[in-house]
Amino acid sequence: MSDLVKQKCEACRADAPRIADDELPDLLKQIPDWQPITTDSVLKLNKVFNFDSYSEAISFTNKIAQMAEEEDHHPAILLEWGRVEVTWWTHKIGGLHKNDFIAAAKTDSLNT
Repeated sequence: MSDLVKQKCEACRADAPRIADDELPDLLKQIPDWQPITTDSVLKLNKVFNFDSYSEAISFTNKIAQMAEEEDHHPAILLEWGRVEVTWWTHKIGGLHKNDFIAAAKTDSLNT
C-alpha cells in the first residue's frame, strides 16, 4: 500500500504549487492504475472501477463521498451500472496537487 494513503490532504490555496513535471513519475508509481489525463488543458488523475452490480457501484461511490468529506477534497464521479469513474484534480490551481495523489491512493484503499 502506498505511503500516500497515510497522509492527510491539506487546505489548498489558489497560489499553491502544482505538481512539477519531475515529481509526476514518482507519484504515479505510487498509484499505478491511475491515468493522467488532460481535459480542457487541465491535468487530472482518472481511474475506472468495475463492479458486479449497480448496488456495489453505489456503495463504493458512497465510500468515496464520505472520504472526500473527511479530506475536504472532492472528485468528479461518474456512476453507472457496475462502473464508477473517478477523476481527481485541484480546481483552485487548475491542475494536480499532492492532495490529488493522496485522495487517489485513499480511493484505491476503499475498494478492498
